[in-house]
Amino acid sequence: MTKRVLLAAPRGYCAGVDRAVVTVEKALALYGAPVYVRKQIVHNVHVVASLEAKGAIFVEETDEVPEGKTVVFSAHGVSPLVHEQAAARNLKTIDATCPLVTKVHHEVRRFATEDSEILLIGHHGHEEVEGTAGEAPDRVRIVDGLDGARTIQPTPGKNLVWLSQTTLSVDETMEAVAILKERFPEIQAPPSDDICYATQNRQEAIKEIAPQADLVIVVGSRNSSNSVRLVEVALEYGAKASHLVDYAEEIQDEWFTGVETIGVTSGASVPEILVKDVLATLREHGFKDVQEITAAEESLLFALPPELRKDMKAAGQA
Repeated sequence: MTKRVLLAAPRGYCAGVDRAVVTVEKALALYGAPVYVRKQIVHNVHVVASLEAKGAIFVEETDEVPEGKTVVFSAHGVSPLVHEQAAARNLKTIDATCPLVTKVHHEVRRFATEDSEILLIGHHGHEEVEGTAGEAPDRVRIVDGLDGARTIQPTPGKNLVWLSQTTLSVDETMEAVAILKERFPEIQAPPSDDICYATQNRQEAIKEIAPQADLVIVVGSRNSSNSVRLVEVALEYGAKASHLVDYAEEIQDEWFTGVETIGVTSGASVPEILVKDVLATLREHGFKDVQEITAAEESLLFALPPELRKDMKAAGQA
């Protein structure tokens, strides 16, 4: 039996996650510990634990941050109300919202001023959706999954536009859009795709691997929307089994029964060291032949938040 690993590329950190994590690290170096972070900076338990060890304190809401202190907003974005709450407590804010999420916020504001009702395809309760909907809460209706697309009842007589959470399954989002278009033929589309390039590229890579894979291991946390989607996409495209793990230690011996080909990928908030640990574990089980399957090349970088760059320049750290 030939044991092999098909390693997805691209995988792991996207530009928005890299920017957010570096933002917290630079803030700690510049201002000293503690630096407060509202919500998990990115949805990955290893990243959060690593930053906590360096002096970051993660809180759920701004009222947990002592007055006058520094708070970083996570990559998922926040609503205008959160900015107002931070200002009321005289907090120094650094906004690490992914620029691709910020783009969707701009779209909400623009369509809201045009008196449109916005059907936001996304998951109820997800931080990104809460922040995006908060830009115009009286104009945004959340469409959660295909059932949501089938049952949503917009306000009669309103101009409709659809937008989406950036980390969804590309295929399922397009299915939801098709349902909405069938029900509401006049619905407008966003000026450009809302699902982020990294989410799409990681899904495309696993689509190539899945039909050949007896098992797909996705490295990522359970609250990471794009990581969970990778597990689902792997199964939809032919993988016989697919599991989500935070760490290599979670891999179970029984998963290897009858397995010749294993696909490996990681969500957009996962550092590469965790993937290397998984590959080391697979080598111990005889899976030493690793072939990289490349779906796209990524070179995008985002500048750090302007408020942080300004302080770094003043301190001679730019």
